[in-house]
Amino acid sequence: MNGIWQAMNSANWNLEAHNAEALNDFWKLGAIAAIPAGRSVVREGTIPYLPEALKKRNENRTKFPKEDPEAKCYMLGVPRATYHNMPFQIFQGAANDDILMVYPFAAMHRAIAMKDHRDIPADSWMGKSNGRWDGDVLVVQTFSQIGDRWLDRAGNYFSNQLKVTERFTLLGPNHIRYEATLEDSETYSRPWTIEMPLYRNIEPNAQLLEHKCVPFADNLIYEDLLKPKP
Repeated sequence: MNGIWQAMNSANWNLEAHNAEALNDFWKLGAIAAIPAGRSVVREGTIPYLPEALKKRNENRTKFPKEDPEAKCYMLGVPRATYHNMPFQIFQGAANDDILMVYPFAAMHRAIAMKDHRDIPADSWMGKSNGRWDGDVLVVQTFSQIGDRWLDRAGNYFSNQLKVTERFTLLGPNHIRYEATLEDSETYSRPWTIEMPLYRNIEPNAQLLEHKCVPFADNLIYEDLLKPKP
């Protein structure tokens, strides 16, 4: 699985099916600031929110983009880092070696522990990822992530009780079938699954380019402090 991979869909805008839509607050960008239409990548079609959690999801939507962790250059977590619009790189060694996944946005990375499956002492942005092989399928369970973060720009979110089980199935030299099942009893009424293909970047000399986005978020995060005082 060594190489640079990327999802080619609009899941980072919304995991569920959605129409093309204008972002009216950014009208100066014209058609550049339009949300692209997309089909649902949720296997069951829609996310099975608990009633109170659905209210919170809808409230989140009214707070985009300021409250989206992506806008603030926070690490996106699992599974969102996988289908972010930027590619990511997998470093795989021998069969039982730990696997490294590196993402250019916010300098994210995660080491998938293939042997040491102990938990971490505190929740973190990317959580703890434990991996195993099911035949030729890489199965990764991730938990202990900081909660109340978004799965996409549409305000879909999770709590710190989330457990994600991913399956990476190599379909050929240039395609992976990616599946992720999300379990979070504080937010969802049952486990649910997303699925999508990942495509290998095959251009010559392909490489990741850093996207250290902290300076780009300063005006948003510190808006109140930057306003001139009377």
